[in-house]
Amino acid sequence: MNRPAPIVVSSLLMILVMLLNLGLQSWQLAYGVNLTQLQLSYKKLGGQVQVLQDWQNLLIHAKDQPVNEQLRSVNEFFNRYLVYGEDIDVWGQADYWATPMQSLAKGKGDCVAYVISKYFALRELNVPEKQLRLIYVKARIGRLDSPIQQAHMILAYYPTPDDEPLILDNLITDIRPASRRPDLQPVFSFNSEGVFVAVAGSSAVGPGGVGRLSRWADVLQRAHTEGF
Repeated sequence: MNRPAPIVVSSLLMILVMLLNLGLQSWQLAYGVNLTQLQLSYKKLGGQVQVLQDWQNLLIHAKDQPVNEQLRSVNEFFNRYLVYGEDIDVWGQADYWATPMQSLAKGKGDCVAYVISKYFALRELNVPEKQLRLIYVKARIGRLDSPIQQAHMILAYYPTPDDEPLILDNLITDIRPASRRPDLQPVFSFNSEGVFVAVAGSSAVGPGGVGRLSRWADVLQRAHTEGF
């Protein structure tokens, strides 16, 4: 069997590297992320390479989808990949807010981990920040008349400021309008703009910016360091 000449193999490798670099550059231009830094951050966390690849493929395939399909794809992806776990068991702390890379690397997290991961993924898909809110709620456990409630967090998408939001949740994978989630009682909402005075899409941001919520400000900074 004839083997390719070394110079041919070398040329092919150079072409492959060039194509990979072009793909990396186009990815970073399209999504505004530093993929190289994300890969390094993820590697340091000890996550499985295939999971990061699946996350990247999710964003590639969802890039040109209608927003409702983007919501569905992102919601289902993290509900499938992350296993629920309390912070004390996952991180050894009573209340820890993990970055998306940390949650993917661990493969588990609490409701906050689901919401933060979905928020960053949708922002990378260029869903406008003003249409996304992380909402702290009280979730009723069991029947609607149950007196048992627990602290919970969800992600809301507002088609317009006057529309009721669509709810992305790890408790129920179906994305439903807020009116079909009577088990949730909203308390306050926030995003990268700051903490809002109410949960309506038209509500204003309160004073103090993201600094009013120190754990959220810390997550934003750590995610930026990771490459977002």
